[in-house]
Amino acid sequence: MLKSHLRHGGRPAIQTNFGHPRGLFYLAFTEAWERFSFYGMTALLMLFMVNHLLLPANSPNIAGFPAFRAAIESLTGPLSTQALASRIFGLYGGLVYFTPVLGGLIADRWLGHRNAVILGAILMSIGHLAMAFEQSFLLALLCLVLGSGFLKGNITAQVGALYPPEDIILRSKGFTIFSASINVGAFTGSFFCGLIAKYYGWHIAFSVAGVFMLCGLATYLSGYKHLPARIKPKHEQTASLSANDTTKLLLLAGVLGISIFHTICYFQSLNAFPIWLQQHADLGLGGFTIPIPWFLSTETLSSITAAPLLLMLWRWQAKRGNEPTDFNKFTIAATMAACSYLLLAAVSYLYGEAKVHPIWPFLYTIGIGYSFVYNWPTVLALVSRVAPASLNSTLMGIAFLTLFVSSNVIGWLAGFYEKMTPTAFWLLHAGIGFFGAIMVLTFGPWLSRRLPQ
Repeated sequence: MLKSHLRHGGRPAIQTNFGHPRGLFYLAFTEAWERFSFYGMTALLMLFMVNHLLLPANSPNIAGFPAFRAAIESLTGPLSTQALASRIFGLYGGLVYFTPVLGGLIADRWLGHRNAVILGAILMSIGHLAMAFEQSFLLALLCLVLGSGFLKGNITAQVGALYPPEDIILRSKGFTIFSASINVGAFTGSFFCGLIAKYYGWHIAFSVAGVFMLCGLATYLSGYKHLPARIKPKHEQTASLSANDTTKLLLLAGVLGISIFHTICYFQSLNAFPIWLQQHADLGLGGFTIPIPWFLSTETLSSITAAPLLLMLWRWQAKRGNEPTDFNKFTIAATMAACSYLLLAAVSYLYGEAKVHPIWPFLYTIGIGYSFVYNWPTVLALVSRVAPASLNSTLMGIAFLTLFVSSNVIGWLAGFYEKMTPTAFWLLHAGIGFFGAIMVLTFGPWLSRRLPQ
């Protein structure tokens, strides 16, 4: 392992591994464990609700569920089992990404970032373990939502705080490494929890997810001294925002607004896509039935393999002065996602009532996975670079707010799944992706000229 010391201006020396601060690797491995547990559970959640938990024979076992269902249906009207599951999934997924805004505020003002991450990891561990029991399903979701609020935005903000503001290139590479760790955890979580659920049942799989969340907590604590306790503003004498800071916030809002169309496409792969697979894909492979979560593992595996390939490609392009800008990467991401849904629409139309060969949904997941690497690390790096330091963690939480909106939108869209043909349903999502690409091409150049470089 290569070790060196960096000194940025008057800052104390920072011990590094492979040119990056050592704290990056503790954060990356913590995030990998957390994503193992989160995606291991998430890959099973829709199937668990549709095939078991929300069936009339089982839903009365859930503490507080009658009132919870009545609250949802008071807004939507009566829902089928699939539509209700999609709404719950969308609401849960949305709140998981909304609470980081509040968690970031609490960390910035009172708790500190290390303490917030630790509290979040504890709550998420409780939530994953509570998923093993049907009675505590709603409590489990609540703990996961609150825990994610304290963990997600703050751990991401800590990644940005490890680098000097002027080192844009190294910071971007650090976020790409961090995102790769997310994908490693997501791949292994979906793969192993899907396999465990197939042979040992839902509840054992959820318990395994809880154990791995505890491993994430242990990893974070082992790197405690290498991590920033509190991200301090550049000008500590004032917490007020300047006119320039306000302009930055408005520009970042525009960036997040045009990136949201990609995330809507991306997150439908977790909601309606598993149900479509169960109904329309040929999952038999010899005498073996492919676990549906393995398709989601392929999605994240493609992101893992894409990260080093794209880093090499961007490095090669940078030497020649033609590396894609952030907004070009957003355009590529939205277009790739749209083309992935065109593939699903085409095979749905061509196969008709016949079962779809598994190679086609696997190719869809590869396309979606590559689009993720073009979009989300770029969003995080841009927000971390431009956001005023006094609100750094808060702004990283607001970046996750786009995922809150996306998840609730896909929960609403998935409610139309039973009312539309598969071809029409996937064409709708292709249209969302292409519209996102058009929005970036239209407004991206204007935003790019005004954002700090």
